[in-house]
Amino acid sequence: MAQHIIIAGGGSAGWMAAALFARLRPVPDTRITLVESQAIGTIGVGEATVPILRDFNRLLGLHEPDFVAATQGSFKLGIEFVGWGEAGNRHFHGFGDFGAPIEGLAPHHHWLRLRAAGRIADPIDGWSMPALAAAQDRFAPPEALRGEAAEYRYAYHFDAGLYAQLLRSYAEARGVTRIEGRILAAERDPSTGDLAALRLEGQRRIAGDLFIDCTGFASRLLGEALGTPFVDWSRWLPADRALAQGCTRAGRFTPFTRSTAHAVGWQWRIPLQHRTGNGLVYSSAYLSDDEAAAWLAANLDGDAIGDPRPLRFTTGRRERFWAHNVVAIGLAAGFMEPLESTSLQLVQTGLVRLAELLPSIGAADPAVIAEYNRETIGEYERIRDFLIAHYCISRRPEPFWRDMAAMALPDTLAHKLALWDAIGRVPLYDRESHAEASWVAVLLGQGRFPRGHEPTADRPPLDALDRLFAQRRAELEGALPRLPAHDHLVAKTCRADDA
Repeated sequence: MAQHIIIAGGGSAGWMAAALFARLRPVPDTRITLVESQAIGTIGVGEATVPILRDFNRLLGLHEPDFVAATQGSFKLGIEFVGWGEAGNRHFHGFGDFGAPIEGLAPHHHWLRLRAAGRIADPIDGWSMPALAAAQDRFAPPEALRGEAAEYRYAYHFDAGLYAQLLRSYAEARGVTRIEGRILAAERDPSTGDLAALRLEGQRRIAGDLFIDCTGFASRLLGEALGTPFVDWSRWLPADRALAQGCTRAGRFTPFTRSTAHAVGWQWRIPLQHRTGNGLVYSSAYLSDDEAAAWLAANLDGDAIGDPRPLRFTTGRRERFWAHNVVAIGLAAGFMEPLESTSLQLVQTGLVRLAELLPSIGAADPAVIAEYNRETIGEYERIRDFLIAHYCISRRPEPFWRDMAAMALPDTLAHKLALWDAIGRVPLYDRESHAEASWVAVLLGQGRFPRGHEPTADRPPLDALDRLFAQRRAELEGALPRLPAHDHLVAKTCRADDA
């Protein structure tokens, strides 16, 4: 008998699920049905990604230039942070490291030693190829270069609605059935507690074996039908509002996202081919909605397109992500503010993890469900800590930032910062999303300098380190002219017809 996967909800999360399972059916005759209602809008504020989305697209067989053109997209080397740490500060979190290890030790330890000796003054961004290329608005895939200059990754900016449309076409061409309609209720099997079927408007009923909840904040299946509690993290990440606003393109067509801190939150800027995406993330305890709208309107690069879209949220996650035969993906599973562009990452990793642990549909072994939840909880908590770190190390004087700096931290983050402060080492836990170089970029970028460095960094002679860092910097800067301008590359190879 054919097995039946039902995906409740569309948008990026729903259609990513449909596309992936159409590509990787647990058994050949698996039926896949997606239920969505056009009357229910999607959030779609996240239009910036991290490099692993390239793996997802490659798995589906999407051709990169066609994908970028279809989604009015552009390329992303990382995130530029403006005003974080203190007003006037500017640093870059790039998708790369700061060079190969030196005598087995990450190069930032040797940079710290040179800085302490007064022999180096430039920010560590100067040894990051993504940061150097971004400063000149240059981009090409790393295959265009050689040596250490090629040791970086990249991601995308794109229109999330257009991405969902692209994936819908992909999924439907591979047998996914889409049903239009509102979900009125979910039926449970009284003997097992599993979900048995969805009841839709028009007295329709759809029975299934596995249900993927992509119903957004409502979490109609995992949260509402199964009663899975929500774990609130707002004591650490108190921003609870966002305004999303598009504007006409103006100024630089940057190969990076920009995050600009302000008195009670931060603003994102995401360059697309047909517009620039903007948004303001803030706390309603410190800023009114009217004040936020006025602030955002005054800080756009171009003319506003349409009205700002408000979003209210609570940062956190569901207590479990997989219960009975329901798996929540995307906003139905939890919400992390888009400071590090992790929204679609969590969709992707949740789906891939499910596909890996679900060789066939049916009653899953409790150990499999427990492992899925353990891994996913770990991933959410590691991202949570990384986001908190951006806030809690700030030296800005405004009340919002002072309160953030004074908060009691999760034990995992407190230990990480304590070890960093002592010797500049970043301990990494299970399910870490961000490598040590990412933490180094944010901590040093905001001026959080450790008291010391790893003792083994004292082995190389200082003169030898001087020469090595100079050589590495020269190699990176010498490679920059081989990268084309970002706008030129997009226009030549990935331009949308109506851009």
